[in-house]
Amino acid sequence: MSVIRFGISLETGLLERFDRLIRQKGYSNRSEAIRDLIRGSLVKEDWESAIGETVGTITIVYSHDTRELPDTLADLQHHYHHSIISSMHIHIDGHNCLEVIVVKGKAKDIKTIADRLIGTKGVKYGKLTVTTTGKDLK
Repeated sequence: MSVIRFGISLETGLLERFDRLIRQKGYSNRSEAIRDLIRGSLVKEDWESAIGETVGTITIVYSHDTRELPDTLADLQHHYHHSIISSMHIHIDGHNCLEVIVVKGKAKDIKTIADRLIGTKGVKYGKLTVTTTGKDLK
């Protein structure tokens, strides 16, 4: 892999804020931070274009006391077994559960799965976190 150097111009205030952010996040240099920003934009573009294989996590919080909710959520996950790689179930307290579901597939399919799970009556909170398989990132 070849590396190409290029320069960018920034206002002093913007660069100072960027340098503070770099230190807070523990980057070793500006180049690493800029590479991460570029990769983040490319991953976002992949998700928005719904082209190619993507991965992500669906996180949901719900009360296991809600009638039939655990069964409904399990049935939905079985329905989408082809896209669900793994799941982790955690008992937060005596009533509430957290599930983290790892999904892989086309962005539109993953979004559908997330919408179905998060939108299920009784789910208190849900979030889809998207990422990439990394195949197209150098």
